[in-house]
Amino acid sequence: MSDRSTIVLEKYEIEVLRTWKGRGAVLCETEQGILILKEYTGHREKAAFQDALLHMIRENGFDQVEMIVRNKENELLTQDQDGTLYILKTYEDGRECNVRDMEECKNAAKTLAALHKASFFSKPILDYGASHPVCQEFYKHNRELRRVKKYLKDRGQKTDFEIALLHAYDYFLNLALQITEELRFFQNEEENHYVCHGDYQYHNIIVSGGKMHIINFEKCLYDSPVRDLYLFMRKLMEKSGWSKEVGFDLVEAYEMVRPMEKEEYRQLYYRLAYPEKFWKIVNFYFNSGKAWIPDKNMEKLIRVTEQEKDKQLFLESFRRQYGLS
Repeated sequence: MSDRSTIVLEKYEIEVLRTWKGRGAVLCETEQGILILKEYTGHREKAAFQDALLHMIRENGFDQVEMIVRNKENELLTQDQDGTLYILKTYEDGRECNVRDMEECKNAAKTLAALHKASFFSKPILDYGASHPVCQEFYKHNRELRRVKKYLKDRGQKTDFEIALLHAYDYFLNLALQITEELRFFQNEEENHYVCHGDYQYHNIIVSGGKMHIINFEKCLYDSPVRDLYLFMRKLMEKSGWSKEVGFDLVEAYEMVRPMEKEEYRQLYYRLAYPEKFWKIVNFYFNSGKAWIPDKNMEKLIRVTEQEKDKQLFLESFRRQYGLS
């Protein structure tokens, strides 16, 4: 264990039996079980919001979530001698959700629905942040897509990746603009009464003791539950080549625990329809060094263009299935 970790852990009411390094963290075996110490880079207010959310979820009957351990000063975050902040959380020893096991993925969708039922609130948990309408996110992405297109067109000698990216650009940019405009027409301005996990994917779903445990709530925020379901679905849909069976099975599994309303189907449709994967490729390219572009960028671009036909077929089936005009 490093000296820095030793000093930080000494500020907690725990007896550390042994430690070992994890992925970007230090794992600690204690009399209270295994705990995980990680550097914290967010705002202090967000840690308080996260802690309040986790307590509310447990109080509402869903105990398969991590908890933040307070230090001797009853604080959520601990500062070392260099001013770096750390957070200590409970840890579930298990394995990540297997994305190749469809039954396990359906169980993950059911677990998400149960989590959402427990994260419903009648009044704001804390005065922190605001709801995040998806249209605002799309507007922001669209501005970036336009800016990068201009940059690409003005760029002199282009790499093979940049030529391929520019070749696909008009289709995906026009699609992004169309989807945003359609969603704006249907956007529901009613107050949201849920807090989402914010990063619900297989890395953050731990299978242990016959249950699924949810970790890493650092990105939690006020938003529609559709946000989490969409992210989980998109990852699996991309891996399955936008299989209709996979998509409908995941929605059906989620609805077995928490039925969705018509407007939630519509929002899920538009989130899935927006070319977010293309935007991610563009965003990564523009914010990285241009001297050397990884081959993986081209692989991702080829995959997203090759899957587009199957994606559109799935979306058309989705519209028919849920009666979206």
